[in-house]
Amino acid sequence: MELENFLAFLFRWIHFFAGVTWIGILYYFNFIQTEFFKETDATAKSAAISKLVPRALWWFRYGALFTFLSGLALAGFLGAAMNYYLMMGMVMGTLMFLNVWLIIWPAQQIVIASTDKVLAGGEADPAAAGNLAKAGLASRTNTLFSLPMLFFMGASAHLSGIGRVPMSSEGGTSMLAIILTMAIILALEGNAIKGKTGPMTSVVGVIHSGIGLGAVLLLIVEFL
Repeated sequence: MELENFLAFLFRWIHFFAGVTWIGILYYFNFIQTEFFKETDATAKSAAISKLVPRALWWFRYGALFTFLSGLALAGFLGAAMNYYLMMGMVMGTLMFLNVWLIIWPAQQIVIASTDKVLAGGEADPAAAGNLAKAGLASRTNTLFSLPMLFFMGASAHLSGIGRVPMSSEGGTSMLAIILTMAIILALEGNAIKGKTGPMTSVVGVIHSGIGLGAVLLLIVEFL
């Protein structure tokens, strides 16, 4: 067994484990917890925010961190074999990681602290509602990105097409396709920072939007 091969596989295993943890909790937040909070009473919601959410967020953010770091290591092993399917997945995954640590987690800390104050008999932090909405938008955007991100990660090794041609080779993704796909992804990230949930507001809407985004990106890569 070659050391390089073993290390590459080890980082891939870490990537899988951390990624399943991260994306699984992302889907729990968006598909289950958010819908539960809409229907439950204030007491149960406050108790969950104070006791349950912090635990889930610990696994969530460190799952994101280790997915990101192991992904960087794997990219280093791939080197010149990197293709554009994988590159799109990496860009969306990186934006998702940054959303977790720079938007969702800081905003949720304010929400959790405010809830704890209320449970202790104090007043709610006026900034809590705005930060809850900010975290929600970033979380919905991560869910949107996650569907095409997972698709293109898999496509990089298993789907034949222009996007699978190594970026170091000729005959791969056109510069126009690269510019357009990156512009779309970055525009959606801009909306995550300061925008609206729009069609992502509902569970069905964000799933359909994610599938639609993946289809658009794939068509651009393959036909432009």
